[in-house]
Amino acid sequence: MDPLFDFTGKVALVTGGSRGLGYQMVKAFAERGADVIIASRKLENCEAVAEECRALGVRALAISAHVGKWPDCDRLIEEAYAAFGRVDIRVKNAGMSPRAPSHEVSEALFDSVVNLNFKGPFRLASQIGKRMYDAGSGCIINVTSSGSLMPLPQVVPYGSSKAALNAMSESFAHEYAPYVRVNTLSPGAFKTDIVQAWPDKGEGPIPTPRGVAADPSDIVTAALFLASPASVNVTGALIRCDGGQH
Repeated sequence: MDPLFDFTGKVALVTGGSRGLGYQMVKAFAERGADVIIASRKLENCEAVAEECRALGVRALAISAHVGKWPDCDRLIEEAYAAFGRVDIRVKNAGMSPRAPSHEVSEALFDSVVNLNFKGPFRLASQIGKRMYDAGSGCIINVTSSGSLMPLPQVVPYGSSKAALNAMSESFAHEYAPYVRVNTLSPGAFKTDIVQAWPDKGEGPIPTPRGVAADPSDIVTAALFLASPASVNVTGALIRCDGGQH
């Protein structure tokens, strides 16, 4: 294995890790030797992924948590550190993007989107980031969206909360330097569960240079780069993995 991408002895915590892009990243880390912590609201889904990872010979922990709620975030951190004693790689992937005309968005829906996409990630990144800083090393990857970089009508709370995450990542890159690298990974159109809401189910052409929605596994190389020593001098950056969409 290329030593730059050998994660043996590392611990990776991925929220939203039971499906879609999060699942692909969990499997990629585990296949390269990392112990993994999979968090999402449905424990049975997390446990299924954990079993796949254990079959690869690594340790895996499934945790049910709503990462839009700070008490759940704090419990997730405590359980992770109790089990492994450390977190080396923290990937924020959980999110939600319900479509609705802006004038019809309720306060409850607005709060749900912002809590999951920004408020909870702030809590996790700040608390884990401080622990990483005290330990002298660590890497945080915040998965946002091309929707944070371009006009996105009818999902304004989503795009705005993702843009806040972009700003947060750059600020934390300064606050927890020089020991913790904090970067943003910005995907474009991927064939995850969300394509079921698209008229063509993600099979048609899209207006990007690459021309098609990407397979979820296409996120892996970007995530591995940001998590590995290959990106030792990369922090406070926004890496687009969007087929040239923006």
